[in-house]
Formats: sequence, C-alpha cells, structure tokens
Amino acid sequence: MLLSFIALLLGWLITLLVCRYATSLKLVHQPNNRSSHTKITPHGGGLGIIGGFFLVSLWLMYQEQIYAPVYWGVISLCLLVALVGLVDDIIHLSAAIRLVVHASVSLLVYLGISTLPLPTIEDILGLPFSLTVALLIFAGSWWINLFNFMDGIDGLAALQAIFMLLSVAFFSVYFNPMVTETTVWLWMLCLAAATSGFLLHNWSPAKIFMGDVGSTFLAFMIFFFALITISLGWVNYATWVILSALFVIDASVTLIRRILAGENILQAHRTHLYQHLAQYWSSHQKVTLIYLVINLFWLFPLAWLCLVYRDASWWLLSIAYLPLTLLAYQFGAGKKVFRL
Repeated sequence: MLLSFIALLLGWLITLLVCRYATSLKLVHQPNNRSSHTKITPHGGGLGIIGGFFLVSLWLMYQEQIYAPVYWGVISLCLLVALVGLVDDIIHLSAAIRLVVHASVSLLVYLGISTLPLPTIEDILGLPFSLTVALLIFAGSWWINLFNFMDGIDGLAALQAIFMLLSVAFFSVYFNPMVTETTVWLWMLCLAAATSGFLLHNWSPAKIFMGDVGSTFLAFMIFFFALITISLGWVNYATWVILSALFVIDASVTLIRRILAGENILQAHRTHLYQHLAQYWSSHQKVTLIYLVINLFWLFPLAWLCLVYRDASWWLLSIAYLPLTLLAYQFGAGKKVFRL
C-alpha cells in the first residue's frame, strides 16, 4: 500500500510540474471542434500518470518482484504508445500511423503474455484460436482509440480508468485473497494510484488535461491488465467488457451513427453523448458523476455476478449493455442536435 501512495504522490507532483511548464513543452491545448472546453488549457498531464507508474515499476524490477523479460516488454510497449501519443499532442500524427502502432502493440502484448507460464487465454464464445487472436487485436486497437475519444471532459477518463482497475483488483481479492501477494495485483493498484494523483489536477474545473499521451497509455495498460487477469483466471472477458460499457457504448453508437449519416469520421466533432450532456447541463462534474453512479450501481454489480455465475456471463453482459445502448441511441449519441 505504501508503494501505491508513492505512485499517487509522484503522479500528483509530475502532473503539477507539467502544468507549470506546459508552454515550454508545447503542451497547451487550443479549443477546437472536438473540445468541450472554451479556455486555453495545458495538456499532456498524462505524463504524470506515466511517470508515477514507471518509477514504481522500476522499484519493483529492482526488488525482482516482476517477471523481467515480459514485463520489461510491456513497459517498453506502453512507453512507445505514450511517445506516439505525445508526438500527436504536439504535431498531430495521421490516423493511419496511430492505428498501425495500436494494432501492433495489441498483438505484441498478447504474444508476450502467451510466453508466461500461465494457462492459455481462453477463446471467445468457442471461436477458433486464430479468430480469437484477431478479435483481441481489433479489440485492443479499438479500445485504445475509443478511450482517447472519451477523454473530452474533466475527470471522466481518469475516473473511468480508476473504477475499472480498482473493481478488478477488488474482485480478484474477493474470490482469491492470495492475489495480494502477486505483482500484477500491486501493479494495478499503483496505476490506479498514479491516475488518482493526476485526477486531483484534472477534476472540474480542470487545471490540465490528460492528452493523447495519457489516454492511449492508460487504455493500453488496461488492455494488458485485462489479458493477463483473464489468463490468470481471476476474472473473465465479460467482467472487463461490462466494466468498460459506458465508454464502449458511447463511442461505438456515436461512430456507427456518424458512419450511417455519411459523415467524415476522421473529422473532429462534439457529438458523443457525454459531450452533449456536458453542454446541456453546462457542467463537466455532473456528467462525470452520473457516469460514476451508473458504473457503481449498475455495471459493478453485474460484473461481480459474472464471476459468481460464470456460465451466465454473456447473458449478464447483454443485460448490462442493452438498456445503456438504447439510452445512448435515444438521447442522440452521434447526432449533431441533442434533446434530453
């Protein structure tokens, strides 16, 4: 727990330094067609999350509590994702470059985990191995991008990441108390803690934004933790998919509706449901708290039930997604005009 506190403190401190020197680092956000903000604000605060997490990871390496070859590989991949995000924050990379990187790291992290002395990751709904791998690579790429899309108002992405990481950490301990002795479990806590340090600066009204450097890094690490906790048997696919439901539904319904409307999906926009709600209520904090309430009182219990009744996991996933998908569609996710 001390290490988690150190990660939180480092995340807070490094984010503060980035905030103070953002202009010199060329990390100042100019509002655009996608923004839900009207003021020029520093971004790149995700460097605080990365810094806090990376430093405690080095300590774990030094203590030899991490299976070095694979975990060094994971750290290298997450730093690559963060670097691409940082460059995109400064000079804006093409979507093609980002997609190639995200697909590549999704494949490589899967291959890395498959070398660990763990059970082979289970298939998805009985699909052949090759299709399972292809689907996982697609899911990793889509998750990294949709998490970035959802990082548009104060506190939302950071709080979502903390919720998912702590939920799985809790489930893992509840069903298997011995996991507290593993590095994977401690690593999840440290990432949640470093993100919490950033959130102290990002809570509405935000003093700094996460930036692509932070959102893509967080999304990649969540994808890694999803794969390895599933391989370890701590949780199943449905658990993670349910916990991510609000982000997946908002981003997916928005994208599909824009495609059907013939819009250029690469063009910046403000038609996600959370953006509509923030504009309607003139409050980022209210929207972020509503998403948190839904996470805690609807999705968290259903994700827990997936581990109690594993044979009913996919039915529980349908129960979790169906009403939220209908609400997102009804309230106009992806539409230019919003009516509550």
